[in-house]
Amino acid sequence: MQELIRVEQLTCRHGAVEALSGISFSVAAGDYLGIVGPNGSGKSTLVRVLLGLMPSYQGRISLFGQSRENFTAWQRLGYLPQNLGPLNPAFPATVFEVVQLGLLAGKGLPRRLCRQERQQVQELLELLGIEHLQRRMIGELSGGQQQRVMLARALVNNPELLVMDEPTAALDPEIRDRFYELVARMNKSKGTTVLLVTHDTGTIGQYASRMLYLDKKLLFFGSFDEFCHSPEMAAFFGEHSQHLICHRH
Repeated sequence: MQELIRVEQLTCRHGAVEALSGISFSVAAGDYLGIVGPNGSGKSTLVRVLLGLMPSYQGRISLFGQSRENFTAWQRLGYLPQNLGPLNPAFPATVFEVVQLGLLAGKGLPRRLCRQERQQVQELLELLGIEHLQRRMIGELSGGQQQRVMLARALVNNPELLVMDEPTAALDPEIRDRFYELVARMNKSKGTTVLLVTHDTGTIGQYASRMLYLDKKLLFFGSFDEFCHSPEMAAFFGEHSQHLICHRH
């Protein structure tokens, strides 16, 4: 199995504060990795370092077999950041236009979508419950609606590696369930490798093949089943909390 990500002894600081210390793990093609941990544990920092958004770190990172410094094929990745921030109400693009940009990344311009690609955008909008907004200007939408648009943009190109930081935070429960099912389907049927940062340990455990528990240091890395049967994690969380997380109560 091809290794898409390798991290060795990653240490990262925010000023004088050590955000990550000695993190090592690997992700193979087809993995679905849930990254969990408390607030301030370094989850978002880890993602940002992996994607080159924080250039300063110690240790080694490789993406698709290349060092992060030499990696240039970013179109192979889809990324949804944690905080998009409010978009300018005058931003001159409709929902459909923003999502279709995910299909045009890395391709020569000018270029127009073919019928099949337009249908691909349409189906994704319907799946995420925003098809009725497709002609609206994205700056006019609520924060939760904008989050769904940017999620569609990250998904539409069927990336080999999909990286998402708290993607369900602004989604209502019904759309959140649809989202998890969509990502799981992409992972299983298309072989999309997924890295998903979340606080929702129990839900992600229903879908992820592996779990990484982070609190500035790597406390656990393995399958969700291993997590649920780990004496070390039972001692760390307490048996009752571990059973609640694992839905074994």
